[in-house]
Amino acid sequence: MGEPSSSPPNVQIPIVGMTFNSENELREYYNAYAQSKGFGICKLGARNGQDGKQKWFSIACAKNGVFTSKGKNILQLRPSIKTNCKAKINVAVRNECEFEITSVYLEHNHILSPGKSRHIRSHKVLDSIAKRRLEVNDVAGIPLSKTFQSIVVEAGGYENLNFDERSCRNFISKARRLRLGNGDAEALCQYFNRMQSRCLNFYYLYDLDEESRIKNVFWADGRCRAAYEYFSDVITFDTTYLTNRYDMPFAPFVGVNHHGQSILLGCGLLSSEDSESFIWLFKAWLSCMHGRAPKAIITDQCRSMAIAIEKVFPNTNHRFCLWHIMKKLPTKLAAHAQYKSIKKALKNIVYNSITIEQCERNWMKMIEEFELEDNDWLNSLHVQRSKWIPVYVKCHFWAGMSTSQRSESMNAFFDDFVHSKTSLKQFVEQYDRALKKNIEKEKKLDFQSFNSTIPIVSGYSLERQFQSVYTNDIFKLFQNEVTGLMFCDTSIIEDDGRTTIFGVVESILGTNGEHLRDVSFKVHYTPVESFVNCQCLMFEYRGILCRHILAVLRRMKVNQMPVNYILDRWRKDLKRGYQSITNIYDSDVCDSQRNRYNYLAPMIQEVQQLASMSEDNTSVLAEVLKEMKEKFMLDSTSSTITTPPTTTTQTEKLIHSPVRVRARGRPTTKRKQSVIEKITKSATRARKKDHVSTQEQLNDQVSTQEQWNDPVSTQLSFTSLLSCQLSHVAD
Repeated sequence: MGEPSSSPPNVQIPIVGMTFNSENELREYYNAYAQSKGFGICKLGARNGQDGKQKWFSIACAKNGVFTSKGKNILQLRPSIKTNCKAKINVAVRNECEFEITSVYLEHNHILSPGKSRHIRSHKVLDSIAKRRLEVNDVAGIPLSKTFQSIVVEAGGYENLNFDERSCRNFISKARRLRLGNGDAEALCQYFNRMQSRCLNFYYLYDLDEESRIKNVFWADGRCRAAYEYFSDVITFDTTYLTNRYDMPFAPFVGVNHHGQSILLGCGLLSSEDSESFIWLFKAWLSCMHGRAPKAIITDQCRSMAIAIEKVFPNTNHRFCLWHIMKKLPTKLAAHAQYKSIKKALKNIVYNSITIEQCERNWMKMIEEFELEDNDWLNSLHVQRSKWIPVYVKCHFWAGMSTSQRSESMNAFFDDFVHSKTSLKQFVEQYDRALKKNIEKEKKLDFQSFNSTIPIVSGYSLERQFQSVYTNDIFKLFQNEVTGLMFCDTSIIEDDGRTTIFGVVESILGTNGEHLRDVSFKVHYTPVESFVNCQCLMFEYRGILCRHILAVLRRMKVNQMPVNYILDRWRKDLKRGYQSITNIYDSDVCDSQRNRYNYLAPMIQEVQQLASMSEDNTSVLAEVLKEMKEKFMLDSTSSTITTPPTTTTQTEKLIHSPVRVRARGRPTTKRKQSVIEKITKSATRARKKDHVSTQEQLNDQVSTQEQWNDPVSTQLSFTSLLSCQLSHVAD
């Protein structure tokens, strides 16, 4: 500490007036000097001139500055390397090719140890040879620990390396995100080409890195693009669901159709969840939808998403998922002595505030009452209150959604088809099946709304009007408001001859029917303009008339609603263009082959039954089948040989299968478990597994014995096997 020791002859001590041709050359020199002395370096204090170019900067000791802990537990602070060391060099940029040292401070206020330099962050550098070996061995499946040990042995010990195992793991983790396998690449390209050949409106896009490797993928079929024309008012976007064995985040754009059902409007696979990837994905989706941005979007509290949305969708209303925020209450506030009271007060503010003024007043009261002025999390939420508290956002249409669980429900829908071990090749195939099931579900709901009606619960003519135009699922929501009329009491507050202001008092009941409280709402009604508006703003954000408005209309004896209060997006009597688009996920080739098989199967079964009546007929049929099989196999081989090879006009990029990467998302467990609890649960699972395995073996034995004792079951099994063999011959 204090006066520095003399430096080795091959690394000159920095002096004023030394010049370098580039910033990299200067940094390499000072880093070598720092390594010989035993301290790390970092860049700080850069300044630009009026032309925007860098004019001055400093390279200082890595221990400069003072560490300020942001942790709340003063007994568990993180270690810090900062000692407020003043050692540094100041550099002036004369021009693009001249960097001059203008001042030098060599004295450090901490101990220097050249022997420990290899552990300092700025001196951990992976050379190109080590990178190549790490990547090749990783592709070959050799564990990183063994690769690193071989490098250590080759170098003659740890002390001769400029990096450690953690540096290697960071490098491999980054490389794996962009690496894909040839099989998945071929499947992905073939899938997209096949879809586009069936429908020219199928859209897909790749994002490539500087080495022409795929980073991100986006695609949307013609049905998704056409559906967006009708349901572009609000979408949800969520990436916390991992669909394949590479843990590549599946990023679906999900809307709400006329049944209130989730509908896919495009999706992507991302290699990372930074703002750059989201910007690319949003631009790809915007281009796919002909530059038509959504009116509203719901996401979680991801800063990278917010940056991308602000840049790509500047005029779109953006709100945070309310559920994601409220579920953090135990994590953020459970340590407070009055946690339960704070939780109750916060929920009351979020869910029961009718006006912004009321929300602000109760928020300040909560902060003051529980002395939460220094709570960073609550302060950040208050700054962003216009993006998540319902009273601030319900002036816009959200189709009744306050969370991104639409995306999560769509993700959960894929659970039946993909899992954590699904490869990228399998994913694109299972994606087809999942979409077909979703489309079929919508068709069934269309038929139910066309073929049946939900009986009305009142004699109110407005209920009959909405029954005739809304889909069954949406009419159920409207009917809930009709039944809520019995809890509303109306009175006139003000009447200026043109507009009448009503006061509607609603009695709120508990789950057991007990009376909790009365809530008052103001409803403005202008009969001349057929205008009605409620303070709860349910129609504005949900698109369904609230019980408060219905109470006023019933009092004013209004029997027919104007068309502007009947939203087209909920109607069942409209013909939507996207519904007539053929399902491109059904292959025409597969359909024709399946039809031929279904045509031949009953005839073959009939011949099989007739031939089995005698030994001679069985022998004759067997000879005929052998002869036909040889002929079909010969014809199949000759047709394959004479078919000219296909050529591709486009060079397909190789896509390497991503290895598992760590992505932002929900944790695998909700809480920490003690060692004893883990051992107990593990033992319980083992006992259950042994019991189930033993029971399954017994059941299999009993089932097998019963099957062979039953002549009918034996005959069915034999017939199924023979039918299967004949079907192969038919193919």
